[in-house]
Amino acid sequence: MAPEETVDSILGGALRIVQPRDGYRFALDSILLSRFAGVRSRDRVLELGAGCGVISAILASLRRPREIVAIELQPALARAAARTVALNCLDNVRIVQGDLRARRLAGAAPASFDFVIANPPYRAAGSGRESPNLSRRIARGGAGATLAEFLAAARRYAADRGRVAIVFDATRTAELIVKLETHGLEPKRIRFVHPLPDSPASIVLIESRKGARSEVTVEAPLIVHTRPGIYSDEARCLLNDGIPRDGGPIE
Repeated sequence: MAPEETVDSILGGALRIVQPRDGYRFALDSILLSRFAGVRSRDRVLELGAGCGVISAILASLRRPREIVAIELQPALARAAARTVALNCLDNVRIVQGDLRARRLAGAAPASFDFVIANPPYRAAGSGRESPNLSRRIARGGAGATLAEFLAAARRYAADRGRVAIVFDATRTAELIVKLETHGLEPKRIRFVHPLPDSPASIVLIESRKGARSEVTVEAPLIVHTRPGIYSDEARCLLNDGIPRDGGPIE
């Protein structure tokens, strides 16, 4: 492996993920999204903004859909994702380096996917301090696709009645729901994730359906830690001790 990359084990060592040592690295929210998404074995899945491919790798390993196409803008991250796929012998995953905002993507015909999944940037454009690292800056929204562009792509590539799963900043839940509905993606399942039992939710997991009627199930909240540093039984089961080193918005 190249010196600028690391190989990190997740899910109790079941998967090994190649990612940049100093660039954008996946966090806990990616694992939780992949465990939340109701992907089925017969599904054709599209991941938008795949990063190092961790979400696609987990879905391929645990859900075993018939095909996953993972789109990533940054060439270095796309190469890392391809190595992750090869390292774990995931023959149902194909990595495509491309821009989800493009009119056409290789191997991704419009309205052809049963399930679309994405972890879009949490920050609104122009808010907060920009990372000095270009890879992280793009992945977190600087010069990369906006939330609206992610949702437009999700609608474009989801089949009729296809499902779309998103993880996002809980403080922007109302905005996310409005934008999902604006793009014809009706929320069907919502789950809030809380760092501690008495803490406000930090992220929200939403699964929507293209062209569905208005009816949503708000699931029981996921509590990550029973107290600082101690994972809840459910979180431990979902993560199976596969904790990314960098932490993330929940940590």
